[in-house]
Amino acid sequence: MKALYDIAAPAKLNLFLHITGRRSDGYHLMQSAFMLIDWCDTLHFELRADGAISREDLGAALPADDLIVRAARALQAASGTPLGVHVGIEKRIPAQAGMGGGSSDAASTLLALNQLWKLEFSLEQLAAIGLRLGADVPFFLGGHNAWVEGIGEKLTPVTLPKGRFLVVKPNEGLETKLIFSDPTLKRDSETAIISGFIADAFGFGRNDLQSVAQRLCPGVTHALEWLAMRGLEGRMTGSGSAVFARVLQEIDISSAPGAFQVRLCNSLDVHPLVGWASSKSLSVDGV
Repeated sequence: MKALYDIAAPAKLNLFLHITGRRSDGYHLMQSAFMLIDWCDTLHFELRADGAISREDLGAALPADDLIVRAARALQAASGTPLGVHVGIEKRIPAQAGMGGGSSDAASTLLALNQLWKLEFSLEQLAAIGLRLGADVPFFLGGHNAWVEGIGEKLTPVTLPKGRFLVVKPNEGLETKLIFSDPTLKRDSETAIISGFIADAFGFGRNDLQSVAQRLCPGVTHALEWLAMRGLEGRMTGSGSAVFARVLQEIDISSAPGAFQVRLCNSLDVHPLVGWASSKSLSVDGV
């Protein structure tokens, strides 16, 4: 069956990440700024009339019950549609990198299937489903770079200057829960304000998770050192293990160690699928 949609799922960078406290339920309070970049997965969607949900890995194999499949099943259940889908995934964003690849795939799946299945769910309804899949999914659904607070659910769209970044993913990955459960993690950063960040978007703050990540994963330090040797000030994104640095001139990346995934990326002003769901609330059972 002919693919009806071929769409992009972009990665993100955390320009900074501060941990400002911890709730009684164990969730950490944070402040961050998420920027979309043009390192993307590509998803191919084919309508199935039999109600089945299937996935084909066009590159590296993914877990059987990954976020793409879970997102499709969640939207199917919430809408009650009898339709199904076959999804082909060209996975390029590295896993366990702090770049939001899985959450971005889930968001693009929800947006694509909302159109493919002609559901007319609102953006708010999709975000409610997305939040149950992962804290970063509503950001990718929102379609705009954002100031992020709370446990990641409070999003304020922000306009950021364009940037070009050298992103380096060491061979090792990092599990988010290992960093957040570490007793040495700094959890008392002072609360920042948006205007302070906007005044120096690419130099503001730090990543409070980075020191723990470097202790747990030597590859993070090696990647930062490789950037420093090129005169670049690197910083980890999210919970790692990928790091990045802003690039202001042409740079040769051919000498990167073979164990690294290295890519020059441009920032995106908006998500490729912005506008694929309206922000008008609709009443649909189950959402």
